[in-house]
Amino acid sequence: MRVDSWLWAIRVFKTRTEATRACRAGHVQISGERAKAAQAVGIGTEVRVRITGFDRILRVTQPIIKRVPAAVAATCFVDLTPPRPPSERSYFPPAREPGAGRPTKRDRRELDRLRGRTGNS
Repeated sequence: MRVDSWLWAIRVFKTRTEATRACRAGHVQISGERAKAAQAVGIGTEVRVRITGFDRILRVTQPIIKRVPAAVAATCFVDLTPPRPPSERSYFPPAREPGAGRPTKRDRRELDRLRGRTGNS
């Protein structure tokens, strides 16, 4: 079973072409080694995929060739990915009232102070 085809079949990538490009770019690893698109995966193989700056770690439980519904695809792998760290910006920025117009220089400075920005601008 090809790794690019498997990643496409379990819906990690929308197209098989995207999966192949990720393999060529070095974003897919099998057992710690860069994987080529045609590299074989079998039951128990650990696949690490880099998507949007984070790694997803997947263990193959069932190799499938054709794309299947999402519910079936979820049974074909075990997701070993650790939870992502919480984002630094967990608060919502202060919102202005609709129709309040442009912020004044004083409003802008207060917003900058709230956001932790300092400077002479």
